[in-house]
Amino acid sequence: MPPKMRTKVGILTVSDRCYKGEEEDNSGRNLKQLVEDHNGLGGEVVMSEVVPDEVPKIKEKLVEWVNAKVDLILTTGGTGFAHRDVTPEATKQVLEKEAPGLALAMLMGSLKVTHFAMLSRPVCGIRGSTLIINLPGSPKGSKECYEFVLPALPHAIHLLQGETSKTDATHRQLAGQDATHHHQHGGDTTDQAHHHHHDDHHGHHDIDKVARRPRQSPYPMLSFEEAYQKVMENAAVLQQETIACNDAMNRILACDVTADYPLPPFKASIKDGYAVITSDGIGVRKVLSDSTAGAMPKSEVIPGYTIRITTGAPVPQGADAVVQVEDTELVKETDGGQTELEVKIVVAPKVGQDIRPIGCDIKKGQTILKKGTQLGPSELGLLASVGVTKVAVLKSPTVAVVSTGNELCEPHQQLRPGHIFDSNRTTLLSVLKEHGYKTLDMGIAKDSPENLQKLLKEAVGKADVVITSGGVSMGEKDLLKYALMIGMHAKIHFGRVFLKPGKPTTFATMEMEDSSKKLFFALPGNPVSAIVCFNLFVLPALRKMKGYSKPELTRVKAKLLSDIKLDPRPEFHRSILTWQPGESVPVATSTGNQMSSRLLSMCEANALLALPPKSDDVVTIKAGEMVDAIIIARI
Repeated sequence: MPPKMRTKVGILTVSDRCYKGEEEDNSGRNLKQLVEDHNGLGGEVVMSEVVPDEVPKIKEKLVEWVNAKVDLILTTGGTGFAHRDVTPEATKQVLEKEAPGLALAMLMGSLKVTHFAMLSRPVCGIRGSTLIINLPGSPKGSKECYEFVLPALPHAIHLLQGETSKTDATHRQLAGQDATHHHQHGGDTTDQAHHHHHDDHHGHHDIDKVARRPRQSPYPMLSFEEAYQKVMENAAVLQQETIACNDAMNRILACDVTADYPLPPFKASIKDGYAVITSDGIGVRKVLSDSTAGAMPKSEVIPGYTIRITTGAPVPQGADAVVQVEDTELVKETDGGQTELEVKIVVAPKVGQDIRPIGCDIKKGQTILKKGTQLGPSELGLLASVGVTKVAVLKSPTVAVVSTGNELCEPHQQLRPGHIFDSNRTTLLSVLKEHGYKTLDMGIAKDSPENLQKLLKEAVGKADVVITSGGVSMGEKDLLKYALMIGMHAKIHFGRVFLKPGKPTTFATMEMEDSSKKLFFALPGNPVSAIVCFNLFVLPALRKMKGYSKPELTRVKAKLLSDIKLDPRPEFHRSILTWQPGESVPVATSTGNQMSSRLLSMCEANALLALPPKSDDVVTIKAGEMVDAIIIARI
């Protein structure tokens, strides 16, 4: 929409605490982003202000903005049962006509999210040519209610502006007769769910009417880069927790760790030998006793004497150097060699020789590991060396895995005619465990909206991320997107990606009551597509949520061992990387037939070759050429 035609919007935050500066206006800021999103209303916020919960103040601002010819006013806050909640009362005094359908749409939509929605009292209506809508005060509630009425807003605003040609077009779009609407007005947002509701109601996309199912996907085709960006934008780092170091392998530190003790905590010998006084020089010394690791010396060194010492043992008082055994000679012994009585120092020692001072490795209070460090064996050993037994780490996401399809049966079951064994769940659960994520095996969901929704709701109640495989293509039983939008009220960010394999890969999110966000990855049912797209989208998102500063998978340059024909789509080709003598870069060998159902092509594969789509000029990448390789397994 050209700038001069953009909808002019005012956002009025009604809140005593925000007005006094005691809280930030998060709802108003969030609504501004939603309004100006070109995939949604594509409007322009020309007015925004915060007023206290007082009827005169609210009325004054509403009338002022109406007179300024604002097309749409969104209020946020003051619609509940509290004594100071007076936004609806103030709004009613301003309106010339009420619009109860908009308020009803918000209430009905909200009741599917929380039963507390029945305590909301929104008022919507018209004054002059301005539409006024009351939204809840929380960022989550205001966002949801805005999205519930968003599909009708362009039509409503055009009607108020008297633009009949536009209202006719808008009406056709809302009636489901304009297939381009999803592309032009938020095709990957929650308003798709409302279009599906509408279409179902009118019989256009009724899932029970197989013959009337869509023949073309309503989802825009995103590039891999666009899809990847949407995933990473929605993958948020989780909160921290304190756990035992024994359970912290591969976790990410949430804060710096300092040493409570120095290392070493005492002056320690570097070698096996004798603790001496350097001023005695070379010559014969009488042996007083010994100092061994794990015990303090029984006596101190005095002139003319020495104490035998082992590596790591405390240096006795009086000694200022250690002479290694190789620089001494035995002079006198007793008990048949059991006891040394005298030794000769044959090399003059220097002060501090072969002694580790207190704290020479780590000083008390020193930062030994910084926030963001991934804990491996060496890091955990370092913590143990200074007596740290518990650390604050970022939580690791819990991942639920669901397979979908009437044709699937468990590998331990008898294979029935027309069925196949479910391999996707085994593959996905295994790779998640390999990377150290806690998993939940949710089993197989049958192809019915009720069964899918039941299993998805159970999964989202237990996990941070839900991975499904199957049910995202164009078949009559591909109900996953429907279940996510209609049953779960999830926001679908994309439903198709321009890549091979994995074109129907779908990504959605669901905001919870506690403002946390659950992630849904609906992967294709073909085994190779599922595991490839797991590596491309799911694993980087999990790594980001876990706290990795660089969550993307490692990319290297590799040399092709043989020719590879290019596909019309960008392809992630399964391959085996090896190093050959004399080569400075790895050599890539294809795993053969790349059909997305052929799981054999993943066996032994340790990399995905990122190949460009073919063009008029280039249809094959020749042997010896360099390509990008994404590492997916140990080389």
